[in-house]
Amino acid sequence: MDGDTLKVDLDGKRVTIRVIGLDTPETRDPRKPVQCFGQEASARARSLLEGQQVHISGDPTQAGTDRYGRTLAYVWLPDWRLFEYVMIAEGYGHEYTYDIPYRFQDQLKAAQRDAREQSRGLWAPDACKGAIAGPDR
Repeated sequence: MDGDTLKVDLDGKRVTIRVIGLDTPETRDPRKPVQCFGQEASARARSLLEGQQVHISGDPTQAGTDRYGRTLAYVWLPDWRLFEYVMIAEGYGHEYTYDIPYRFQDQLKAAQRDAREQSRGLWAPDACKGAIAGPDR
């Protein structure tokens, strides 16, 4: 699991979910080195998700799967907080729009603005020791 892709058991099948609206620094792309703040984002995702029963939902504005065959979905934590919102608000990822706007885009962009303004997570001045952690850093 990295911060924006996870595996869930769904109706007796193991399904890979690509979280809608969230991009975290890479940790598992064999073509790239681990990106700044990637390990922290993965650890936070694990702390929120491992062993939990989550709820997933699609978005009618988005395709059901991406080009890699991963299911595109929102991930709801057991307390009904939106996983991607928590990750972005805490500074573990960026808002990500692949092609067209999605249902919670405005909320996720606002969470990113707030995390950046408050210097949370990857937005902290010393988080990446001057390296760029993502597209808007």
